[in-house]
Amino acid sequence: MLDLKEEKKIFAQGYDIIGALDEAGRGPLAGPVVAACVIFKANFSLNNQLAEVKDSKKLTAKKREELFDKIKENFIEVGVGVCDHRTIDKINILQASFLAMKKAIGALKNKPRFLMIDGGRKLPNSSMPQQAYVKGDERIFSIAAASIVAKVTRDRLMREMDKLYPAYEFARHKGYGTKLHLEKLKQYGHCPIHRLSFRRVKK
Repeated sequence: MLDLKEEKKIFAQGYDIIGALDEAGRGPLAGPVVAACVIFKANFSLNNQLAEVKDSKKLTAKKREELFDKIKENFIEVGVGVCDHRTIDKINILQASFLAMKKAIGALKNKPRFLMIDGGRKLPNSSMPQQAYVKGDERIFSIAAASIVAKVTRDRLMREMDKLYPAYEFARHKGYGTKLHLEKLKQYGHCPIHRLSFRRVKK
């Protein structure tokens, strides 16, 4: 079970509201990249509802859906930002991920005073104090919570895309470069939500 050790270090520095950020969808060949920011104060405490929160990649889809609702209930606020495939093709996936994170922060009514971000890079062009954590979604509770929100939100969007483009079976692979997806790409070519700047789509 993840603890709040890293979060408490930030609160000990005098910050009263923290925002934890993660994204889902950097690797897929189709669809958007989605970022989530969860907001909490120093009096935040873990409870039984949140005991199973961990890196979204280590949870089943069913468990992520269950935890998604509990996270929204227990955190002060949750913000989500989305950048579509066109933006990804235009500015590249890294910059689109950062933009999605900024959108997630912008969607919040309660603005954080400090950001905890998954990955090795800080959010560029931001004056807000922040810290980036390599593999933060694996070892930091609040970033893991953000990873679940981002993943569930993106999966839901891809299920909607599946209804628009059923031949590609997006509900099954969520746009990732699985064997099934690559077979569909070879069979039908790209569809309007494929990332044309990605090498495997070009091929």
